[in-house]
Amino acid sequence: MTIALTDTAASADGSHQLKRSISWTGAFWVASGVPPLVLFSIGGIAGTTGTPAFAIWAASMMMGFLQSFVYAEIAGLFPNKSGGASIYGAAAWVRYAKPIAPLSVWCNWFAWSPVLSLGCSIAAGYILTAIAPDATSAIRTFTLFSGSLGPVSFSLNSAFFIGAALMLGTFAVQHRGILGTARVQKVVGVLVIVPLVIVGVAPLLQHGVNWSNFQPFVPLAEAYKPEPGAWNIPGWTLVLGGMFIAAWSTYGFETAICYTSEFKDPARDTFKAIFFSGLLCIAIFVIVPFTFQSELGLAGMLETPIVDGSGVAAALAHMVGGGPIIENALVMLMILALMLCLMTAMAGSSRTLYQGSVDGWLPKYLSYVNHHGAPTNAMWTDLGVNLVLLAIACADATSFFFILAVSNCGYIIFNFLNLNAGWIHRIDSGHIPRPYKAPTFIIALGAVFAFVNAVFMGAGAKVWNPNALWAGLITAALIIPVFFFRHYVQDKGKFPAQMLEDLQIGDAGGAMPKKAGALPYLTLAAGVAVVLIANAVFQF
Repeated sequence: MTIALTDTAASADGSHQLKRSISWTGAFWVASGVPPLVLFSIGGIAGTTGTPAFAIWAASMMMGFLQSFVYAEIAGLFPNKSGGASIYGAAAWVRYAKPIAPLSVWCNWFAWSPVLSLGCSIAAGYILTAIAPDATSAIRTFTLFSGSLGPVSFSLNSAFFIGAALMLGTFAVQHRGILGTARVQKVVGVLVIVPLVIVGVAPLLQHGVNWSNFQPFVPLAEAYKPEPGAWNIPGWTLVLGGMFIAAWSTYGFETAICYTSEFKDPARDTFKAIFFSGLLCIAIFVIVPFTFQSELGLAGMLETPIVDGSGVAAALAHMVGGGPIIENALVMLMILALMLCLMTAMAGSSRTLYQGSVDGWLPKYLSYVNHHGAPTNAMWTDLGVNLVLLAIACADATSFFFILAVSNCGYIIFNFLNLNAGWIHRIDSGHIPRPYKAPTFIIALGAVFAFVNAVFMGAGAKVWNPNALWAGLITAALIIPVFFFRHYVQDKGKFPAQMLEDLQIGDAGGAMPKKAGALPYLTLAAGVAVVLIANAVFQF
């Protein structure tokens, strides 16, 4: 396997390609949009779990960090691929069940892509509040059209149009390629991460830790109600719901390895990108929720503006002892933080679509790259889908959390498949040199965590919406007919030669060795069983 280290923008056939233009620091700054994801669900997790909320964030973050070493290893196997861990993991599963490979890619995409719509809806809310503080003003109440769609509502209101403008701005920045994106992310990242750390640390230095706000250490008896519960089945269901939704944020720094085909030196840059991104996330996801809870207490965390996210900036200002000026500054911080998330989401999710197309799993049109080295067709697809989701997210909090829960079902499925891809690659591709090789116990722990995550999904998705699990599974299955059309109709049952070359298994018609035998199939069956059992056992 050779590593394409060219900086040219066009291949021999005249088509444009992704460019090797960044080091690990560039990927680090692109991934710096992950820490602000804590602001998406800090109120929701506190509102559903109560005093264990800070521990849920810390436990989820440590799981995500340990899992990332598995992803760092398998990413090193594919220095010419982009798109992230789902692409590298799909290469393990394609030997055993062709539809599982695109399922991994698709689930990762519909997990990450809604960050665009969800982030834009929150940012639009802050902008509207800033320009029209009166909730009854014409601009705040304007709605062009609204309705319902199954379990959710949708609304073309003022928040939708402001959110759409923010989304288009994100597209414009990324249209110029990954190097330009990384430069913008570096500036915005410093403006966001530094104040976020200050907000996390300053209140502890000023006021100390209010330990009474962490007692009693039991889940709520009922979500969004202040009465403490017990460590019984309903209590554990709420806690597992917290672990389920926290994973959407805390595991997200794995997006730092979406850019291996754009690294100048993938053997060196890949591990450093995900490792240092993980360290940054540990600091933010552990400190900020802890300080948040220490300052607000259970009653404060259960207030409606905290749960729905609209009052988080005001709460942060109160935590550092600031007045209206500080609060307005923190509103700007929130908007910048959300823009940082949007940039990270579009950069990673569009490259997932692009590489999935190049490898023969997703529609061909997604493999187009412009002369700047940006996968613009994939970016337009992200934009179009998220405009629809934005209309839903802007309708009400129930619809917002429904999107979040459904997208996280995809994220858990992706993590299940890719954590198990670690040991499959060890068995099937043990002969391929690895720039970074994780300790064997980490590979084994990753397989265990795959099933722990399956428990989170089976038990916890219902906490956010009773239909979330089934909607997530149906959404995941939508990729199967798409893949069948691409593979069996367009490609006549053969994968592109480059994809198989990356696996070092010969030409497009070559046989794929399956050294793992029946173990991958048993793993899939066991994963489905764990989800269904957890869903049946854990009830309110």
